[in-house]
Amino acid sequence: MKQKNNVTILHSCKNRVRLRVNELKETSDISYIEASIAELSNVNNVRVNKYTKSIVIEYLSQLEKIIEFVCNLDLKTKPKVHGISKADIYKAGASLVIEPLLASPKLKAAISVYSSAPILLDGLKEFKNDGLTSRVLESMAVGVSLARKDYLAANSTNLMLALGEYMEESTVHKSDDLIKELAKPNIEEVWVETNQNGQKTLNKVKTQNLSKGDIVVVGAGENIGIDGYIVGGEASVNQVSMTGEAEPVMKKRGDRVISGTIVEEGKIKIWAENVGSDTATARIKEYIQTSLNEKSSIGLKATKLADSLVPVTLSLAGISYLVNKNTDSVASVLQADYSCALKLATPVSFKSSISKAGRNGILIKGAKAIEALGAADTFVFDKTGTLTKGSLAVVGIYPFKDGMNEDELLNLTASAEEHYFHPVAEAIVDAARKRGFDHIHHDEVEFIVAHGVKTQMNTKEVVIGSRHFLEDDEKIDFSKHEKTIQDALNNGLTLLYIGYDKELAGVIAMKDEMRENTKNMIAKLRKSGVKQIIMLTGDVELKAKEVADELGIDRFYADCLPTDKSRIIEELKSEGANVAFVGDGINDAPSLTKANVGISMHKGADIAKAAADISLLKDDIMSVAIAKEIAVKTMSLIGSNFKLTVGINSAILGAATFGLLNPISTAVLHNGTTIWLLLNSMKGIKFEK
Repeated sequence: MKQKNNVTILHSCKNRVRLRVNELKETSDISYIEASIAELSNVNNVRVNKYTKSIVIEYLSQLEKIIEFVCNLDLKTKPKVHGISKADIYKAGASLVIEPLLASPKLKAAISVYSSAPILLDGLKEFKNDGLTSRVLESMAVGVSLARKDYLAANSTNLMLALGEYMEESTVHKSDDLIKELAKPNIEEVWVETNQNGQKTLNKVKTQNLSKGDIVVVGAGENIGIDGYIVGGEASVNQVSMTGEAEPVMKKRGDRVISGTIVEEGKIKIWAENVGSDTATARIKEYIQTSLNEKSSIGLKATKLADSLVPVTLSLAGISYLVNKNTDSVASVLQADYSCALKLATPVSFKSSISKAGRNGILIKGAKAIEALGAADTFVFDKTGTLTKGSLAVVGIYPFKDGMNEDELLNLTASAEEHYFHPVAEAIVDAARKRGFDHIHHDEVEFIVAHGVKTQMNTKEVVIGSRHFLEDDEKIDFSKHEKTIQDALNNGLTLLYIGYDKELAGVIAMKDEMRENTKNMIAKLRKSGVKQIIMLTGDVELKAKEVADELGIDRFYADCLPTDKSRIIEELKSEGANVAFVGDGINDAPSLTKANVGISMHKGADIAKAAADISLLKDDIMSVAIAKEIAVKTMSLIGSNFKLTVGINSAILGAATFGLLNPISTAVLHNGTTIWLLLNSMKGIKFEK
């Protein structure tokens, strides 16, 4: 296949190369080119200089592949905004400087018309296609100044408009780039451990060819390319790209890791759970692409309002002529309109907030989600895994076998369960480690789906799992311990039953604990203007009431079936509530969709994350309140920008109408105000972390 680009190496040193690409043009889309190359898994940094036709790349490895990629990269031309490019700015500036030095009126006119041609032609095209717009008014302003032979005004206005539009374009692109930073590079290959003839070997495998259950080995400095659980080794993992946590986190056997994070120190083996397009990185990338193009209803209203005000500006131009009897004031009025600031400040504010939220572990899937969350006055929480940790903790150990104490029962159970990663096994092993886990040697463990595990210890059979498994399948007698078991169940505890040598050796009681900062999160929500906090749970009435009273929840619904949740949300909406639903399970997906805005927890089911408008990237319930604060402050910023735009531009228009401003002054004030509003929007909001 013929290469698209002629690429040569200008300079190369360790992990850094400077390439010359002859096909780079002044109009090339630098953001697109840099983002495309940066997405390569072995590239750390990219800088493009289109004027010297060079690309500087800092990389980890595989320089040949990088060069091959650049050779075949589509060097897109950056679309012009209203036909304005950097070259047009240079022409307008040169014309402004040269025109006063010329003696011939014809030369003055020729150079002024030449530099103003792009804006004049663009105005004609827009008038033909879209009727009266702000762009048409701007073209008319330059045209009127040229007709009056006021070349200084024409060239000054042309330069200000070109410079203003270029800066507006740059601001919007920068805000897009902030969001794109969240879309981390694709990881193309990983090391996979295989067992061949009893020998363990490492082979590089394309990520698209991975399967669930593969053992992926990741060393220091490497990106983790899959979501899964550590089955060997320890490592310091930098998770800032996915959770916003600045400090690296120590990860060991049994801990979960996610794609897009980096091993800083150590080496780990990971059991692959989600691979390819199912990884967290891949899903985030898809969400971000959607959010870049999505328009909120308030953004659409701003655009519509801006266009509807164009006839007002045109009418004021007519009034100014009647009042002042000159075309100078007409040209001044035509400089100022509401369009630019109204149309651009709103999406920039949204994108800035989406970026800030993402860097703090909150993935907001577009402007509509912020708008809906800002308006939400009722928050509905699923209890388990949302208000509670969703992970079990051992709260009681009951040994029944003579001569066996609590630690021995726990060690026996943990020795068999440490090979698995379901919540019960993790709770048991964690409790054993806290007590000084003393591993007991055992034979191979057999995992029996939906029942439990079976193995041999000290030549005795050990069975661990549900009551049905031990009592019905393994014929172990429970009759002597019914009261202890029933009391624990009545207290809402989850029980794991342990059989040893055909006897009930004991039970281990576990409980899903309340998150430490749930109360603070609810208080913060109320501070953000939330009127009602509601909890949905499958628990019995008494237990649900205890939790509601402890947290200060306004209303709760107990004994909820999965089908009840979405029905309750529909009822709340029919009462006039703007509902935000927070959940994590597969059965929460319908509710996340039914609510005005859905928020999925970090450890939630994949279908819940897909259905939600907002996904938490770290396991912190406080992120719900932070997301609400971000939404409220973003909508407040947009509102204040709107008032400032209308107020300032109305004042400029009024002054121009009555001849108080000349065309140059109007152009400077109008474009300066627009750029200031855009920069204010890009800076965005501040919020408490």
